[in-house]
Amino acid sequence: MTRIDRRALFTSGAAAALLAAAGGSVHASPKAGGVLRLAVPRDGGMLEQAARGAIYDTLTEIAPDGLLRGELATGWHSTADARTWTFNLREGVAFHDGSPLTAGDAAASLLVQGITGAEVRAVTALGSHQLLVELSQPNPHLPYLLASADQMIAAGGNLPMPLSIAMGTGCYKVERAQEGRHFRASKVSDHYKAGAAGWADAVEIIVIPDAAVRAEALRDGYVDVAALPEPRGLLRRGEFLYHPSSSDMALAARHNVGIPRKVGQRAPLDDGRIAERWWMI
Repeated sequence: MTRIDRRALFTSGAAAALLAAAGGSVHASPKAGGVLRLAVPRDGGMLEQAARGAIYDTLTEIAPDGLLRGELATGWHSTADARTWTFNLREGVAFHDGSPLTAGDAAASLLVQGITGAEVRAVTALGSHQLLVELSQPNPHLPYLLASADQMIAAGGNLPMPLSIAMGTGCYKVERAQEGRHFRASKVSDHYKAGAAGWADAVEIIVIPDAAVRAEALRDGYVDVAALPEPRGLLRRGEFLYHPSSSDMALAARHNVGIPRKVGQRAPLDDGRIAERWWMI
């Protein structure tokens, strides 16, 4: 993996301080509308990570501040030995084809993918919106493990799917996609996260292998965010934001991009959730 692929693209408090000092677009109040356009390298799987973060939800989520919160799950509890877990699922959630989310979909998804870091004995739907997860060994960290990007929930557990036909419960549904080349998705209307995430009307991700060409695309306004190892090629440097800094950067953005005050730092591109967390000004 290259240097840009290994490094988490943002740090939370430090990034916010740097951006604020540079006059960057760090705003507490997101704005709806526009198209968020990203340019990423071919290596490192950034297109797939950001695209699947837009399409799919998980049972739990690690917020940008590092705290665990429910996503498709509204609550959970375990037995005293942390072997048996019960999750209550959010009601009224639909997949992109309009079919309702059920505990059966969640159970099938977890069974087909497995749960990395846990020894699963059984996953069972208890009615339509309650899920039972039984482990072979105690694991008090199970809710955190279920926040991983590889614990996606799909209708009937139909995973993995090519991006062009991928369908989840996320803020964005696929318009068109070419594996390893291009992805575009539009915002889902009346989504359960409306007013809290999914600000742009559409998200577009373009693979540009050459860093110099990515810089040119950003400089000339063809994209709004680009994964870059250095600011070379950005002639008017004051017009861009650098992450984590201009001397040790992994990403650059135009000033028309709104960035949360805190961003996830467990993985690149705001933990893969850049599509739903960032916005256009």
